[in-house]
Amino acid sequence: MTDNTSSYGFQTVRPSEKQGRVNHVFSRVAKDYDLMNDLMSGGMHRVWKNELITMLAPRSVGPLNHLDVAGGTGDITFRILEK
Repeated sequence: MTDNTSSYGFQTVRPSEKQGRVNHVFSRVAKDYDLMNDLMSGGMHRVWKNELITMLAPRSVGPLNHLDVAGGTGDITFRILEK
């Protein structure tokens, strides 16, 4: 790997090519992302996320804001909004 190449899985690609490949993978799995998490965690990821919301105790008044970084399908954000 040089300055002109980047690692992508088991391949070496041009850096300009890598982002497009990453975008393609995520666009292919996005619609099944939560189902995949259900299968891999036995549904526990929903329990963990609900517990996170309980711990955050979001409220609709006041200056407190929340930022969901790398939020996947945004299901944590939607939980915060529901509270």
